[in-house]
Order: sequence, then C-alpha cells, then structure tokens
Amino acid sequence: MNGLNQKIALVTGGSRGLGRNIALQLARNGADVVITYRSRKSEADAVLAEIAALGRKAAALQLEAADTTGFPVFVSALAQTLETTWQQKHFDFLVNNAGIDSSAPFAETTEENFDALFNVHFKGVYFLTQKLLPLIADGGSIVNLSTGLTRFSIPGYSAYASMKGAIEVFTRYLAKELGPRRIRANTVAPGVIETDFTKETFERPGAKDFLASQIALGRVGVPDDIGGVVAFLCSEEGRWVNAQRLEASGGMFL
Repeated sequence: MNGLNQKIALVTGGSRGLGRNIALQLARNGADVVITYRSRKSEADAVLAEIAALGRKAAALQLEAADTTGFPVFVSALAQTLETTWQQKHFDFLVNNAGIDSSAPFAETTEENFDALFNVHFKGVYFLTQKLLPLIADGGSIVNLSTGLTRFSIPGYSAYASMKGAIEVFTRYLAKELGPRRIRANTVAPGVIETDFTKETFERPGAKDFLASQIALGRVGVPDDIGGVVAFLCSEEGRWVNAQRLEASGGMFL
C-alpha cells in the first residue's frame, strides 16, 4: 500500500505514542504530515526528523486540544503552513488522535475529571473538525480514535469510554453529512496498547500478563499495530470503507 503520494495528513497528538506511530506510518506510505503537540516541542521536532528521513515533508504546530477558543488561531496557522510549505490550500486526511488518560471508579469520578475528558475527547474533536472543514480536501478522509472500551467494560473508565462512545456516533454523522463532498469518516478502536499513555496500567503487578491472557493473539498491543490500520483507512484501498468502527485489539475479551 503506497497510495498516499502527494497527500497531506494532519495528526493531532502526533508527537508521541500512537500519534507518532500513525504519523510515521502515513509517511512511510507516501504522505506528508502535519503533527500537533501540546507542550513538548522537542518530541515533535524528533518526529519531524524521522519523517524527513523517510523522504517526506512535515511540520509541527502547537495545539491545546481541550481549548476550543484557540482553534481559530490554530486553523489560521495551519492554513499558512499549508501555503508556505506545500503551496496548497487543503490537506487530505484528518486523524483526531490527541487524548489524555484519567481513570476512576464511577462513584469517585469528579466533575473536574469528567470535564477534562469531555473537552479533549469529544468537545475538542467535534469543534476542531468543524473548524477544519474548509481546509479538508473533497475526497479526503477523517479517522477518529476510539477505544475497545466502548465494546467491553473495565471498571474505572466509565467517563473515558462514554466520550469515545459519543465519538463513534459523531463519526457516523460525519460520514452522512460529508458524503456529498466524498469525505469518508471512520473510527479506529484500539484495544490495550503499551505506550506512555497506559504506563500506569502496566505498572500494576500482573496487569500485562492478565491482559495478554484475555487477547486471542496472546499479547498486548504495541503502537505498530495501529498505524497501518489508520493508513489503510486513508488509502485508495480503503475508499469504500465509510462510517465504520474498526477495532484493532488482537481479539480482546471475545
């Protein structure tokens, strides 16, 4: 699969974890990439260097995914970057990946934690996508990151999983309403993936072995298991996949 030449992708939260892997896989498949980072510019610069080593152009922009008031400035900066770096007015693929982790039993979940998850994982995705619509090329693709936790339930993730459930519904509406522009929208729902995002979970004694025992393929996921799935949904080979939830969990809790 190498059908992404001359295409440009925007990956939010692309400086680390799954986002980094997604950005690199898109670049390997021929796309140029814009990534966003929250505060660690050095991590973003390292990813840019890796993308450049693959022979692709890349840029990094700061974005606070929870702060909708900053979105107009971000969109303007992106438009300027597209013009100066690519002499283009549009990009082709939007990957809404940026996220935070916060878990607590339902009875102990605070409004503060709930709002933090809501602002990043649903409200931010909803309105950033809205603001970016004029810059997304007709015939493009939107991929929203969800989670296996919308299908199976693990105590402590009621708020997080609820936000991702909302994203899955939102994605179907995107597919319906953007269909006239031939813009496809899908969700990728990873199972448990070993990254810095899930570090706290894997530090619990026996957690990794238990989780691996619940996955049909016998191991926990790694970022390399996800990037190619996103790249497929952006590719010509994935052109007829629309409004779908694609779980990439190795067969977890079957």
